[in-house]
Amino acid sequence: MSLQWWRMILAVECICMCISKPSLLQKRLCVFQLNRTTNTQQNSKYKTAGNVSGSVQACENTHCCLGYFLIIHGRPEVDLLACDVAEKSCPDSTCKAQSRFNSHAVKCVCNADLCNSNITWTPQTAEEPPPTYSYFVDEFMKIGFIILTATLFGLCVMITAAKRRGLFSNKKKNQQVCLPDYSVSTPCSSEIDVNDIELQWIVARGYFATVWQGKYRGSMVAVKVFPAGWKNKFIAEKEVYELPLMKHAGILHFLGTGRKPDGSGWLIVLQVAEYGSLHSYLDKHTTNWMLSLKLCQSLAQGLSYLHSDLHFNGIDVHKPPVAHRDLSSSNVLVKADGTCVLCDFGCSTILSSFSGHQSWQSNTTEMVGLGTLRYLSPEFLEGSVDPGSSRCLLQGDIYALGLLLWEIWMRCTDLFEGSAVPLHLLPYESELGGNVTLETLISHVVNMDRRPSIPKHWGLLSQGAVLQELLTDCWDCDPDARLTAQCVANRLDSLQSVFSL
Repeated sequence: MSLQWWRMILAVECICMCISKPSLLQKRLCVFQLNRTTNTQQNSKYKTAGNVSGSVQACENTHCCLGYFLIIHGRPEVDLLACDVAEKSCPDSTCKAQSRFNSHAVKCVCNADLCNSNITWTPQTAEEPPPTYSYFVDEFMKIGFIILTATLFGLCVMITAAKRRGLFSNKKKNQQVCLPDYSVSTPCSSEIDVNDIELQWIVARGYFATVWQGKYRGSMVAVKVFPAGWKNKFIAEKEVYELPLMKHAGILHFLGTGRKPDGSGWLIVLQVAEYGSLHSYLDKHTTNWMLSLKLCQSLAQGLSYLHSDLHFNGIDVHKPPVAHRDLSSSNVLVKADGTCVLCDFGCSTILSSFSGHQSWQSNTTEMVGLGTLRYLSPEFLEGSVDPGSSRCLLQGDIYALGLLLWEIWMRCTDLFEGSAVPLHLLPYESELGGNVTLETLISHVVNMDRRPSIPKHWGLLSQGAVLQELLTDCWDCDPDARLTAQCVANRLDSLQSVFSL
């Protein structure tokens, strides 16, 4: 009976989706990867579920992304990532493992762009018993479902055709159509009316800009105000936020830009992060193991997305890789749900040509001048990077990511059980003091190859060896030996499933 009710609900959802979709332009984007080699019919089914461009697929018939994962040596490995083939219920924005199909595979579905790239999974998921029901009842329901689906498909076609006629009529009146959900697309302006913005009080002062808390159309927002002399920093940050496909849970949500009426400065309007910077959060709060892991996971996932190179030729959309270049605990914010978001892209670099942006070129003086000094990697401190290589910028971000993971874990109570948790310290603060110089950092980090101290007792913890290995693989003196951001995110996911305190 439960299966019968499920399919009736599915039919109702199909009708609702057909009626409620305003147009086929609003398509869900899912990560696309086929590793199945034995079922070509299955591959064909998922290939036709949407328009595929590289590793991204735009769904034709659903707003759900889907992932199948094989359990190999106790860990999920990707078997298939794609759009779901039909509209189904997928209430979660993250890909949480559902029931197993057998002892070696799990499935997840989710309702956010590219959300199927990672699965939220624990070993207990694979131990759930498979559903049981009568074979004959199932076959009968399959036949009835096929008939019902065919009827509903005809209804969907008629409704869609009618709505499309109205859509195309509207397009003749206004040819400028922006891509929904993905970003502020190039033809569409991000300019907002500054008269709708109410500045209330200053939240933070930076070298390039001042951040205010304010209101925009009745909602609380953060407003970053750049003085006239820093127009170049405003433009650099604006260009990063306006890249296609920049909406991601790990990146601060961008609302728009404006200019002061007197021409004395420029504004960037952003989402409010309730806990402020990661630096202030760690100053005021300790965390347990799961909370600290949540901070680390969201931070790594956000950086991985920023570094990603996403092509979608079907609608001529491309998100190039972006190097942050100024990762620090002051340039990462913490939201109310305990997750991190990246912000402050004034020093960032877009690493491939897109809408007039050129591939990165710089000189050593410019590179050392960018970023927060204590977070600069050894090769940037000593000026030994290749000016023609864009990869070194991504590797520099990974070094800074390792320092941030260390900062977070040094405030985790479960990693200091039985002893006092240290006060929040910046990287190298205990060794070199609060005001570091380029010379002292070169001596300590480059010449002596020293890194922030890892507590010795971590080696006695069940997850201690894994933590130490992850940190050292991020801040390795050899840039080519460092992990990628996606690899860091994957290792943190495995930490959650194996070491749940």
